[in-house]
Amino acid sequence: MASAGLREELTCPICLSTYTQPVMLRCGHNFCQGCIGSVWDSQGGSGHYTCPECRAEFQERPALQRNLKLCNIAERFLSTQPEQEEAVIFCTYCVTSSVPAAKTYLLCDASLCDIHLERHSKSEEHVLSEPTTTLKTRKCPVHKKLLEYYCPEDAACICVSCWVFGEHRGHQVESLNEASEKKKEKLRHVLEKLTSVREETEKRAQSLQERRREVQEKAAGETARVTALIRDIRAQLEVLEKRVLSEITRWEEQVSLRVSDLIQQLEIKKDELSRKMLHIEELSNITDPLTVLQGRESDNADFCDAEEGGNEDRERGGNKVPAVGDLYEVLIPLTLQRLADIVTDLKAKSGFCVQGDSGILLDVNTAANNVSVSGDLKTASWSGTDQLRPNTPERFGDNQVLSSRSFSSGQHYWEVEISDSGGSRVGISYPSIVREGDQSRIGDNKKSWCLRMWGNYHAVIHDTIQTRIYPESRVQRLGIYLDYEAGRLSFYQLCDPIRHLHTVTATFTEPLHAAFRVWGNGWVRIRS
Repeated sequence: MASAGLREELTCPICLSTYTQPVMLRCGHNFCQGCIGSVWDSQGGSGHYTCPECRAEFQERPALQRNLKLCNIAERFLSTQPEQEEAVIFCTYCVTSSVPAAKTYLLCDASLCDIHLERHSKSEEHVLSEPTTTLKTRKCPVHKKLLEYYCPEDAACICVSCWVFGEHRGHQVESLNEASEKKKEKLRHVLEKLTSVREETEKRAQSLQERRREVQEKAAGETARVTALIRDIRAQLEVLEKRVLSEITRWEEQVSLRVSDLIQQLEIKKDELSRKMLHIEELSNITDPLTVLQGRESDNADFCDAEEGGNEDRERGGNKVPAVGDLYEVLIPLTLQRLADIVTDLKAKSGFCVQGDSGILLDVNTAANNVSVSGDLKTASWSGTDQLRPNTPERFGDNQVLSSRSFSSGQHYWEVEISDSGGSRVGISYPSIVREGDQSRIGDNKKSWCLRMWGNYHAVIHDTIQTRIYPESRVQRLGIYLDYEAGRLSFYQLCDPIRHLHTVTATFTEPLHAAFRVWGNGWVRIRS
């Protein structure tokens, strides 16, 4: 009851609801700011304003002053009873106090408490419902009668007068309950479909979430793997850098030492020449012919030495200082081989499939019938058994085979392994090389260049001219570097450290194929 009394004190006389932003007039009465504003808006035409509570008149529209204390009390009251404020409906006939209603009579537009409900008429026309404040929506706005029927044709709820006398006369109508059940049935079907769609949507959403998790996990794994690979590559490149720099330093020290020795020898030679020049000048200044002619035999020897010294120095001096290009010849294979190893390790660790060129392969169509070619097209071996291949213009008559790939530009590097026994030639050739006779052998014509290896004999051959080279041991692994535009073909012995064997210079005018010749149980294998 205390709550009901407080509610009454906090009720606006205009809207009969708890105060919202209450304001107080000069007469002392309080109203919602919006409510009193609406009342005075309607009074504006009369020229004076009155208090709805006590009828006090004001010649001018008073300024509204917020009642802060009342506002705080109303807000605190609403915060403690939010549900009751909106849900409670009071009995229409309990005028002395606010008593909650038990039922609402739709026909009478009245909400009744339990006591007044017992006294009210029990006629069948009186339709009961739960307490409600929306009575106007349940009655026909034209005939003010209870809505009892539903017209499917116009999709409207109607009263009996609308059906009998009004615009819905002659229409097929249904009772509200019957129409409601039909609509509920349709709604149930829609609900079933929506439920099915929602379940399917949930499944798809879950599937996508799982897919997203898989992608995130895979991306995280690949990120970690690539990070580790790049870190490993950096470490290997650092080792390679140190090794190349060390090789440069070693080369510099060797060349500097040899140059220092040569400078010392030349200084001694210069002093000796100065001494001889001084003696000759002294003889030249003597006026007595007999003294000049009767000079010591050593004077004549000094004179002869002076004449021959220039030629001797020219003959020996050219071999004293190594060419600057030697460093270039050493660093290229060293760097290329290590980079190739790094790439090979990367492929093995990452499992990446590198598209495009897969390396040099042998062309069986060019292989002689006494050359056996392995199934992976990387090994050529001398064979005493005829391979019975068809005779074609491309096929060599004896012991040779070319690569299927050709080089017409750029820089290229490949490696081969060579057997301990037998002999082999490894090099490059134009495709226009003859295929029969002695001139078909690589190196024995103007269209091919090669390194010949037979026991401890090693020589670079072009146009039958052989240039002997002297590696410290038999070459078992060979690196070949080709710079087409520069016209350079270099051979390297792949050992530790790598040794430059020889560089051929030429002007290439046709595409080049890798070329191989084997005999005496020899074999050559292209390294991957």
